Amino acid sequence: MNILISGGCKNGKTGFAQSVAVKLSPDGNRIYVATMIPYDEEDRKRIDLHIADRADLGFSTLETGRNISSCLNAGKNNTFLVDSVTALLLNEMFPETHSGEADENAAQRCVDGLLKITREAENAVFVTDYIYSDAVRYDSFTENYRKSLAYIDRNLAAACDTVIELCAGRVIFHKGGIDL
Repeated sequence: MNILISGGCKNGKTGFAQSVAVKLSPDGNRIYVATMIPYDEEDRKRIDLHIADRADLGFSTLETGRNISSCLNAGKNNTFLVDSVTALLLNEMFPETHSGEADENAAQRCVDGLLKITREAENAVFVTDYIYSDAVRYDSFTENYRKSLAYIDRNLAAACDTVIELCAGRVIFHKGGIDL
C-alpha cells in the first residue's frame, strides 16, 4: 500500500505517518527514510526530535538526501516512511557542489525515484508539505520550488492508494482510506 500524507508545516504529519507505517507493518520491517540534510542548529534540533519520537517504534533509519530510490537497497519487503518529499526536492534542486542555480531536472528525478518506490516497496508512506496553495506571489526561485513540489505531489497522489491531508488536527481523506 502507498500513502501520501500532506498538510501544513509542523502540523503533526511525521507523528501521524509513523503511526500509519507501524500499522502497515505489524512484523516490524520499518525503514525511516530521512531526507533532511541539516544546515543549521534548528535543523539538527528538528532531526533530534524526530529521532526521539520514533525511538520505540522499531524503525531502522536510512539517511537518503538524494537519489531516493536507493533506499530500496535495504530490501523491498519493508514499509518505507519517506520524510520528507519537501526536503528531498530541496536537496535535489540545490546539490552542495552546484553553483547556486536550481537544477531544472530535480523534480523529474524526484518523481522517477519516488514512483519506483511505489512500484517496488511492500508499503510506502510519503510525507510532504502543502506549500503551494496560497495566493501570494513569490520571487521566481520560490515559485519554481513550489511549482516543482506541486508537480511531484500530483504524481505521487496519482500513484498512491490513499492521499491524506492533515489540517488543524483533522485527518482529511482525499483518496482511498485506511483504518486508523
